[in-house]
Amino acid sequence: MNAGDSVFVLWHVHPSAGEEGAKLIGIYGTAGDAEAAIARLITKPGFSGAPDGFKVDEYEMGKDHWAEGYVTV
Repeated sequence: MNAGDSVFVLWHVHPSAGEEGAKLIGIYGTAGDAEAAIARLITKPGFSGAPDGFKVDEYEMGKDHWAEGYVTV
């Protein structure tokens, strides 16, 4: 992969655990590969109780995605 190419990050967030329950499942080269991972995992314990908790985010490689800094409260 080269700068400018995209990767697809698969997350699962269980609603009862909120953002603290977010799990990074994997990083894939295509959206189809990420969707295939969902199909493999959706019946597994924890995931099956929250099938809508899967989220795929597309990220461009070689680019800063959080460049604004942050503030803690």
